[in-house]
Amino acid sequence: MLAWTALGLALSLRLALARSGAEPGPPATAPQGDLLFLLDSSASVSHYEFSRVREFLGQLVAPLPLGPGALHASLVHVGTQPYTEFPFGQHSSGAEVQDAIRASAQRMGDTNTGLALAYAKEQLFDTTAGARPGVPKVMVWVTDGGSSDPVGPPMQELKDLGVIIFIISTGRGNLLELSAAASAPPEKHLHFVDVDDLHIIAQELRGSILDAMQPQQQLRAFEVTSSSFRLAWPPLLTANSGYYVLELVPSAEPGAVRRQQLPGNTTGWAWAGLEPNTDYDIALVPESNERLLGPQHLRVRTLPDETGPERIVISHARPRSVRVSWAPALGPATVLGYHVLYGPLQGGAAQRVEVPAGRNSTTLQGLAPGTVYLVTVTAAYRSGREHALSAKACTSPGERSRAPPLPDAGARGP
Repeated sequence: MLAWTALGLALSLRLALARSGAEPGPPATAPQGDLLFLLDSSASVSHYEFSRVREFLGQLVAPLPLGPGALHASLVHVGTQPYTEFPFGQHSSGAEVQDAIRASAQRMGDTNTGLALAYAKEQLFDTTAGARPGVPKVMVWVTDGGSSDPVGPPMQELKDLGVIIFIISTGRGNLLELSAAASAPPEKHLHFVDVDDLHIIAQELRGSILDAMQPQQQLRAFEVTSSSFRLAWPPLLTANSGYYVLELVPSAEPGAVRRQQLPGNTTGWAWAGLEPNTDYDIALVPESNERLLGPQHLRVRTLPDETGPERIVISHARPRSVRVSWAPALGPATVLGYHVLYGPLQGGAAQRVEVPAGRNSTTLQGLAPGTVYLVTVTAAYRSGREHALSAKACTSPGERSRAPPLPDAGARGP
């Protein structure tokens, strides 16, 4: 009898929800996390592009499990000054967030993305803005590719705090710069899409966001370079229940231990100043008086040293072109690509050519005959660092125009 009563109550509740048009909340197993959308709302974006991006974001969030016990979403505009359209926790369903995004207005002004990133960092970790401690943090930055201020340093600060960065560029951004800004690997976190084709990536991006929001049960490492890597772990403690001791030991030197004590509400840390191509043993030890938690262990190997290109070779010198080749940089897995900068040695405008990571040569064209050029090849790494090597290149002289022959001094006219 009790079972039938419970079933009747459940059916009555479902019918009541259907009649009222209300949506059931997210399932009990829904992931928890804070999702911040950083939208370029400056004057560099046309009204048409802004409307298309706004429509795309609305479609993206509608099916997401948004609600008090699941994901919280916030929208921040990039302009002369950052502006919060709505904070975390203000809307309790995907439909409400979708409506709020579609109702947002373009702010115009300058494209001060770096300023907006610093502001976004505060919002993601400020409880007064609705942010929640101990939950995954994801930021989706939609941009037309340009910024009036530096983006790299504030973006790295977000990454160091464990924020997962997705970037959607409408096609005019610099591939190398945006690849360095997105979370690694960039092929999963960076999308170049025309504004009219944004719907193509909606399902894939939604799945990636949900994957990033899944709680990690173990200590893990990511964004590994030759001299650093970042660690993340699930929220095992709180600020009031204990603290962590994080240990880093080179496998070949057990005595060279580095220790760091971290508050109980910490869920990530970045180790820097490491040796390249080296195995490191990491131990995360939770210390708590409330419950016993065992340590977690991990071994991470840093990548080979990030050295610049070597032995630049100049060949096939012609009046208006030369070929530039170089020995590839070490650590190819971390190389985003090469910049080749060249200009006349005696002064003049310099030009730049981008070369993909898989190539180690390029032909410089449109040069002046018989001219010495300074050529600089720079390897750009995912860590944001660059290493360069320079060489001189000289084009061959062009064919001189032939002057008409002088008349014979001894010749006489008719």
